[in-house]
Amino acid sequence: MERLIKEKKILIIDDEEDILKLLSTVLTKEGFKNIYTAETGNKGLKLFESVKPEIILLDIMLPDKEGYEVCKKIRENSMVPILFLSAKSEEMDRILGFALGGDDYITKPFSPKEVCYRVKAQLRRNSINFIQEKKDEKDLSFGPFEINEKKLEIKKNREILELKPKELKLFLYMAKNPNQIISKEKICDEVWGEDYIGFDNTIMVHIRRLREKIEDNPSNPKYIINVKGLGYKLIVKDE
Repeated sequence: MERLIKEKKILIIDDEEDILKLLSTVLTKEGFKNIYTAETGNKGLKLFESVKPEIILLDIMLPDKEGYEVCKKIRENSMVPILFLSAKSEEMDRILGFALGGDDYITKPFSPKEVCYRVKAQLRRNSINFIQEKKDEKDLSFGPFEINEKKLEIKKNREILELKPKELKLFLYMAKNPNQIISKEKICDEVWGEDYIGFDNTIMVHIRRLREKIEDNPSNPKYIINVKGLGYKLIVKDE
């Protein structure tokens, strides 16, 4: 992970040339390879759009516009970590920085080494969250089907199936419980969030409509089958 972190792009926006050089030097010594700098808010925003940095060090007192304004602009379409750099050390300044979307607030004068470690901490945290999100997407695939739960997308033979919300939720629930008999009561509870009474016909209608969209021959289903008197089962065979 450390190697991947050091490949991340860092944007430093500060009007003090000495600070830009100092931070760039320290970050380079720590192994970071992609460092970009800007002396004004407008130049920083242009670099943000073109470079797409993974983290931003942002001075508050810039010659053309406040760092707070730059932060607000970035937050319109990005959640990239922003670490404010400022000579303003009052509590209200720090609170405003966090309220506008800052992830950290570092007061000047600061230790360049500490800034570097704060950058590493933010990038490490974001990398861990990204990996966890990828794990949590829980993509499923079996037979001709591919399911992307995060996108709420189901494909058959690489073609997206046009399923209505309840049909999609029903198929997804069955796909998470393959080769198991699922009672109508359980389906009603998990998919509709209601008691089973009065839902028998509703479930049968949705099963029929789902079969029409996923089965090669809905009259002779091979994926969603009836288990007489017990419920339904989604058949998933090892390829």
